[in-house]
Amino acid sequence: MRILMIGGTRFVGWHITHAALAAGHDVALLHRGSSGAQEFPEAEHILADRDGDLGVLSGRVFDAVIDVCAYRPVQVERLAAALDGSPRYVFVSSTSVYAPPAAPGFDESSPVLAVPEPVPDEVTDVTYGPLKVACERAAYRLFGPSTLVVRPTYVVGPRDRLARFDYWVRRIADGGEVLAPGDPDTPMQLIDVRDLGTFTVGLLGRVDGGTFHAVSPAPPFTFGAMLDAIVAAVGPAGTSLRWVPSAYLKELGVTGDDLPLWTTDPDEAAVDTASPAAAEAAGLAPRPLAQTVRETLAALDPATLTARLSRERERQILAGL
Repeated sequence: MRILMIGGTRFVGWHITHAALAAGHDVALLHRGSSGAQEFPEAEHILADRDGDLGVLSGRVFDAVIDVCAYRPVQVERLAAALDGSPRYVFVSSTSVYAPPAAPGFDESSPVLAVPEPVPDEVTDVTYGPLKVACERAAYRLFGPSTLVVRPTYVVGPRDRLARFDYWVRRIADGGEVLAPGDPDTPMQLIDVRDLGTFTVGLLGRVDGGTFHAVSPAPPFTFGAMLDAIVAAVGPAGTSLRWVPSAYLKELGVTGDDLPLWTTDPDEAAVDTASPAAAEAAGLAPRPLAQTVRETLAALDPATLTARLSRERERQILAGL
């Protein structure tokens, strides 16, 4: 197929592009050129700002478009207008679209968040989920029933600039007593970015349209189980987790920026109990978590971890218990 990638030079987009090229597809990357200009020399690079003039797409024909960086519905609308709404459209959304689910194992038909009127223009922690809902609706409206929507949970693995999962891999690989925040039974789901890439590209040849959770594993799985898996994969002998109550950490001013993937919001945590059944039936095949842990450590850039909880501060907190 002739595939147009919107983005495609960073993390999720990079791995989807890699998967598409590995599968033998002809790929064009639409990006601003501010990063990734040297990536994928075998692909065509189309330089444009998706929020600006998209005239470079006029008259171009693609079999499919994969969009990893639409956060506002107007971006989907402008892209559809530039492409005349004709190709198959794949939109990478998020499980953040959901209203608090009723029960673990919820499927893709679970109620989503309401979209405010007027639709907000600014993307914030509060508006991110509703705006993704609005983008999904615009996608189906403009590109039709063959539209594919992929809803991943926390995406982890090599090249992650947010380095949330990376923090835990690096910290546990250093060994010793590790501060683990909150409740170990808090729900958790992840998806390796490489598995997300292969799955997203593969959907184009497997299904006619629909919405799919890119999540792993099936519930129940927990934050504590994730940290235990990291200890088992890369923790030196003697590594241990010391669980510290959320209330105590908050009193000390510790936040989720310091200790990523830690949440105290039951509604937010409940979203990490999505069923992967539909996606697995459509080809999602997550690799073992231990493999993701080891390969993340091998590819890790220590420079991305500097903004997290320092080792000195961790020792101070643990000593004060």
